[in-house]
Amino acid sequence: MEPDQFFKNNKEWVSEQLALDANYFENLSKGQAPEYLYIGCSDSRVPPETMMGIKPGEVFVHRNIANLVLNTDLSAMSIINFAVEHLKVNHIIVCGHYYCGGVQAAMQSSDMGILNPWLRNIRDVYRLHKTELDQIDNEEEQYKRLIELNVQEQCVNVLKTTSVQKAYNDRKIKVHGWVFDLQSGKLIDLRIDFKAILKEIMEIYRIG
Repeated sequence: MEPDQFFKNNKEWVSEQLALDANYFENLSKGQAPEYLYIGCSDSRVPPETMMGIKPGEVFVHRNIANLVLNTDLSAMSIINFAVEHLKVNHIIVCGHYYCGGVQAAMQSSDMGILNPWLRNIRDVYRLHKTELDQIDNEEEQYKRLIELNVQEQCVNVLKTTSVQKAYNDRKIKVHGWVFDLQSGKLIDLRIDFKAILKEIMEIYRIG
């Protein structure tokens, strides 16, 4: 598809929106008040608004390779802070997806150049859960489980942030771990037991 087609698509989309609501874009320009912060993978096959069936203005979005939440990533930390403290979101979603190229690359020993330090964070997830993962004989199932565990660990990283801890005390903000299944198109709630996971670490990470 040539880039010019995108402008044609945009023109059609604008016409469709105005046909439904003549003030659509005027209202959209007045500001945003999303309930959700979505942290997902940059993979082109995983568009959050499309798979969640939501409209512009309903979700604040951050995407990177393999949906990582790192305290050294100024972009991710700034987005969490802005979403929680300024937009006042009440839910944070970390969403991975099966057949994630970033996780797959992290499982291999090949040199990925500039990606090496980024992928090291996924390899650390494997290290943390090595006992469980090494018991899975099927390579594809092991790959899928690492994707799920990566989501879990990134959710924990979200909960470690000062902004989220303060918001939890103020308004009981909720964190969710999801996976998108590319083969079925379905979103899967991993139903992570954060209370159990965080029980041992919160003495270290809790903000007074």
